[in-house]
Amino acid sequence: MTTLLFGGDYNPEQWPREVWAEDMTLMRRAGVNTVTVGVFSWASLEPREGEYDAGWLDDVVGMLHDAGIGFFLATPTASPPPWFTRAHPDAMPVRPDGTRLTHGSRDTYAISAPAYRDAARRIARFLAERYGDHPGLRGWHVHNEYGTIDHGPHAEAAFQRWLQRRFGSVEALNDAWYTAFWSQRYDAWDQVTPPRTTQYLANPAHAVDFKRFCSDEMLAAFTEQKDEILAAGSTAPVTTNFMLPTWNHLDQWAWSDRLDLVSVDHYLDTPGPDGEAHVAYGADLTRSWAGGPWLLMEQSASGIRDGARLAHKDTDRMIRNSLGYVARGSQGSLFFQWRASAGGSEAWHSALVPHAGPDSEGFAGTVELGALLGRLEEVAEPPADGRVVDADVAVLWDADGWWSLETPHLPHDGLDYATEVRATHRALWRAGVAVDFVRSGADVARYRVLFVPSLMATDAATVTWLTQYVAGGGHLVVGRFTGVADEHQRVVAGGYPGLLRDLLGVRVTELRPLADDETRRLNDGATCDQWTERVHLTGARAVATYTDGELAGLPAVTRRDDGPGVATYVATRLVQESLDRFVAGLLAEHGVQAVVPAAVGTGLEAVRRRGAHGSYLFLLHHGDRPLRVTGPGHDLVTGGATDGGITVRAGGVAVVRETGGSDGPAPHWLVEPA
Repeated sequence: MTTLLFGGDYNPEQWPREVWAEDMTLMRRAGVNTVTVGVFSWASLEPREGEYDAGWLDDVVGMLHDAGIGFFLATPTASPPPWFTRAHPDAMPVRPDGTRLTHGSRDTYAISAPAYRDAARRIARFLAERYGDHPGLRGWHVHNEYGTIDHGPHAEAAFQRWLQRRFGSVEALNDAWYTAFWSQRYDAWDQVTPPRTTQYLANPAHAVDFKRFCSDEMLAAFTEQKDEILAAGSTAPVTTNFMLPTWNHLDQWAWSDRLDLVSVDHYLDTPGPDGEAHVAYGADLTRSWAGGPWLLMEQSASGIRDGARLAHKDTDRMIRNSLGYVARGSQGSLFFQWRASAGGSEAWHSALVPHAGPDSEGFAGTVELGALLGRLEEVAEPPADGRVVDADVAVLWDADGWWSLETPHLPHDGLDYATEVRATHRALWRAGVAVDFVRSGADVARYRVLFVPSLMATDAATVTWLTQYVAGGGHLVVGRFTGVADEHQRVVAGGYPGLLRDLLGVRVTELRPLADDETRRLNDGATCDQWTERVHLTGARAVATYTDGELAGLPAVTRRDDGPGVATYVATRLVQESLDRFVAGLLAEHGVQAVVPAAVGTGLEAVRRRGAHGSYLFLLHHGDRPLRVTGPGHDLVTGGATDGGITVRAGGVAVVRETGGSDGPAPHWLVEPA
C-alpha cells in the first residue's frame, strides 16, 4: 500500500438503500478511500444454511467502486446467524462453569466445533470466488477480533489432541504440570479437560497451556479461511484485526508470521493525558509485530469509554491520535464505524457520521482528517528496507509472560503483565525516544538497551538469548519476579530469579510484597511500592538500596558488568515518576537521545517516520500553549517551509518532510514558546 487509507467499517445492511447513495456522497466529501464491508453480515449473506444471497453486496461494492472507494471484504464468521445456532447448538461456547451460552450477541461460536469450522470455510470460499478478483478489493479481513474462549466438549477433544502433540506422553505432561501436587496425576489423555471452574485453585501449568492451545486453535481456524481464499485464486492481502489493550488471547508473534498485513483495533482506555502514551504503546507494539508498516483497522471517532461513562474525544485529539498511529507506521486511519447505528448493542458507539448527521461538529472533524491525510500521502511509501521507525531501545513482549501472571495465587494479586510493560514504555515515551518491541530470540544486537519488565516464566532458550545479548555489549534491564519459573510454571529452586541468577549476579532468598498503602524509599531518592525482595549480591553491585523498612541498607537495584555488556536487575516496583528518572538515566548513559531533545517536557510529541523519499517528523502538540518549532524542512500540513520556524498551536499538528537526515545525523530542531 502506497497511500494512506482513510475510512472504516461500513455496514450498509443496517440501512435502507436510499441511505447508500448519501453515504457515497458523504464519503467523497470526507476523502474516504477505504471501507471494510461484511464484518457482521452473515445473516444477510447466508439467510439459510447453504443458501447465499449476495445481490445486495454486489450493489454496495459496485457503488463503492464507482465512487473510487476501495474496500476490505470481511468474512463474517465472528457473528454466526440465528439459524446456525439453532441447527448446531453444540457449536455454542461454554463458560468455565459449564454454562453453554445462547444466541443474542456476537462471538457466539465454539472455535473447535466442526460445524462452525465447516460453515466458516464455506462462506469464506463463497466470498473469495465471487469477489476475489474485484478491482476495488484492497484486502481480506478474516473474522473479527479473534478471542472467544470455549471450555466445552469440542474444545476438550481438541485440547487433548494438542497436548498429545506437545508432550508426546501422559507421563511427560504429568511431569511438566507437577501433577503430583494435590493428587492430580493423569493416566490417560481423555482425563484432561479444559481448566473449568473447580473447588479452589486451578493448576497454573494447566491454565497457561490451555491459553497456548486457544491461540493455536484460533490461528488454525484463521488459516483455514485464508487457505480457502487463496484456493479461490484471490491474490489480495489477508489480515485479521488484533485487539488491544485489556485482554490478550493470542500469541501475536506467531499470528503475525501468518498475516500478509498486520492490523489492529485500538481503543484508548483513559480520557486523560495518558491516552497519548497509550496510542504510542499500541502503535509501537503493532509495528513491531508487523516488522514494518501495518494498519490501524479500528479506533473510536469521538468516544472513550471511561468506567461508567462515555467520555468525549474532541476533533483535535482524534486527529492527533490518528497521526500518532501513522507516525509509527500505520498505513492509514480506519474507524469503527462509518455511520452510527440507529439501534442494536453498540448504538452509542461513536462514528465518522454521528447520529446528528453530516451537519455536525463530528462530521466536520471527519472531513478535516480526510483532507489532512490526503496531504500526507507521500508518507505512506515505505523505505526499501521496510523499517519505518529507527529505535535504539527495545522491550520484550511475550504472550506467555502475560498468561503466566494471570495464574492463581501469586505472591501479590496486583502483578499484571500489561501494567508492567506499559509502565516501561510510558517512561520511554516521556523521554521522547523511539521504541521497538521484540520477541524472544530476535536479533537485538543493534539495541543499546533491552528491557524485560516482566517475565515470570522463562525457558532456557530465552536465558541463552539474553546472555548472548549482554555478552555482545548490550545493556539488559530485568524487572522483578522474572525468571522465577520455567515454561511449565515450575519454580526454579535455589533462589530467585531462578534461571537468570547467574546472568544478573544476584540471589534472592525472600519475596516481600508490600501492602497496598505501603511504600519504600531508596537512597537515590526513588520511591517504590507493591514489591520488595531480599537480594544477595553474587557478582553484581548495588546501584540503589532501601533506606527504610525491614530491608533497609539492602540492594533494590543491582548492576553486573560483564565485559562490554551490563545486566541490571530492578528487584522492586518503582513508582512511575521514579521509573521515568531511572530510565532517563539509562538512556543518557548510552547516548540514546530523544527524537527532538528540545521537545521533551513541552507537551510536543515528536516521532520520526522513514519513507521511500526521506524522513518525516510528526509533531503532535498535547500541551496548552503554542510552540515555535524551527528546523530544516517543509510542513505538509500547512505547505510552508520550517527553516524560518512554524507555530504549532496547542492541540495542533505538523508533519515535516525533513531536509537531510535520511541517512546521516538527525537534523537539529529548536522548540520554544511562540
